Amino acid sequence: MNFAAQFIYANYAGDGSPSRVGFNDSENDPFWQSEEQRLGPTKQGCSTSSKSTCNKDAPICNGVAGWRPTLIHPERLKDFGIEEECLNGEVKTFETKVVGAPEIQLMDPPKTNKKRGSERKAVPPPKPEYLRFEDISAAAFKIQSVMQKTPCTYSRLSKQYGMEIFLKKEHLHYTGSVKERGVLYLLSSLNQEQQKKGVIVAKDCSFSMAVAHHAVELRIPVFVIMPASCAQPHLRIYRDYGAMVISYGSTARDSLNHARHLAKENGYLCLEEDDSAVYLAGLGTVGMEIYEQVPKLDAVIVPTGGQCSLLVSTAAAIKHLNSRITVIGVEPEGFPLLLQSLKTGRPVTSDLYSIPNRKLYGDLFEHSLGTHTFQLAKTFVDKVITVREEDSLVAMLRFQEFERSTVDTEGAMGLAAILAGQLPELKGKRVAVVVSSANMELDLIRQCVDRALVLDDRVSTFTVQLGDFPGDMAKLLDMLAREDIKLLNICHRRHSDKGDLFKAQVECVVETRDKTQSTQIRRILSERYPTLHWLDR
Repeated sequence: MNFAAQFIYANYAGDGSPSRVGFNDSENDPFWQSEEQRLGPTKQGCSTSSKSTCNKDAPICNGVAGWRPTLIHPERLKDFGIEEECLNGEVKTFETKVVGAPEIQLMDPPKTNKKRGSERKAVPPPKPEYLRFEDISAAAFKIQSVMQKTPCTYSRLSKQYGMEIFLKKEHLHYTGSVKERGVLYLLSSLNQEQQKKGVIVAKDCSFSMAVAHHAVELRIPVFVIMPASCAQPHLRIYRDYGAMVISYGSTARDSLNHARHLAKENGYLCLEEDDSAVYLAGLGTVGMEIYEQVPKLDAVIVPTGGQCSLLVSTAAAIKHLNSRITVIGVEPEGFPLLLQSLKTGRPVTSDLYSIPNRKLYGDLFEHSLGTHTFQLAKTFVDKVITVREEDSLVAMLRFQEFERSTVDTEGAMGLAAILAGQLPELKGKRVAVVVSSANMELDLIRQCVDRALVLDDRVSTFTVQLGDFPGDMAKLLDMLAREDIKLLNICHRRHSDKGDLFKAQVECVVETRDKTQSTQIRRILSERYPTLHWLDR
């Protein structure tokens, strides 16, 4: 700013209109007025020479007596190249533009005295870290007023599996996903101009739901572009959050290309889940909370897939606080993206694998492994294992039975690794398991529970041949009732091509309390009916 701009102020007359000020007008210019003239006469007993002004009857505002109006009238701002910008119609901010600033001449660095007989070698500056703990700590401070601290509670499954299990319940967020942390910090870090224009998303996933919710909370315009094949319940969720939902195209690729086109034409910011440092810093706050909530922690198990953002950011925070804590990543057996990348020494693209079940794992594999997340995984992650789909489904069932919680396959993968017995080295230790999400449609949850009951030997199907005489069917049903077996379905076939003339084939679907009762009923029925045949799962 030039010398003239430093000494020009606006003074207010008694009628509220600004009066013109010059350099020689010492009576009206606030810069040349004394402190008593600008603030008014003080009460008796108060010294004007002190550093702080004393006025007992005036309201206190930020440690200064009374409210002091601005010295520059808003109409004069244009004279100095200062523009007024309104954000969302409420908050006014003033930005100063300096034109033609003088160049700063830098002095030569002082010469260092070299010791005789020795020369100092030039050391290259260290490469800046992509994700620092300071960034994660700053993210935790910025989102703490909005983002709730999720509980990390002791699990009732601890005694059953011989270790102290603590569940970090990130699925309790408003949108049911841990991605809210990264999204909130990402949106709050946008500049005012971008927040005013708005953001746009085009994928039906937990990331888009988090963007829709928090963008509306921050009063940022948000647009959701979805294909016509998107489920109607999901579209209703986006509308309930307050986003503008637009249906375009028949596939997800069509809606994504249209969203990118709209963002380019109208200045929107098209948000896609990636491995940006801001997004990772927000997710890393999970690791800080785990370390604070569970003392004397030995290991942390984190589900991973696709970008592996949650794993690497949590690992970065945990390793900074205590490098002796083991960080383990868990990913599906049919899509071992991170495990193969670590074996080959470079990020593996998702095109090399076919997703085994898109309904169960579609949210995990929207993106391939990024370069930054791969390097962070090599630095901070101690071990990566895979789990079967069957183990994840049984883990979902354990959550409903023992934790009274409904989670999806991604959220259950951490517990699935313990249930499958793949981590015997953690016996007797304190382990924290991150439950990342709980976004699954109701009909899909019902199918997963039914399948998990079969995999857990709780629901079984058998066939048996009975005599076509009155009372034979009643004897079978009476035996099941005495053993407290729940009959789910029964099918009676009197005519069969391969059956005897006076025999009827009966197929029963039964449910037991646990594996012990299932083993017991199998033994009793085998002794009573030689033609018993159990169907494979």
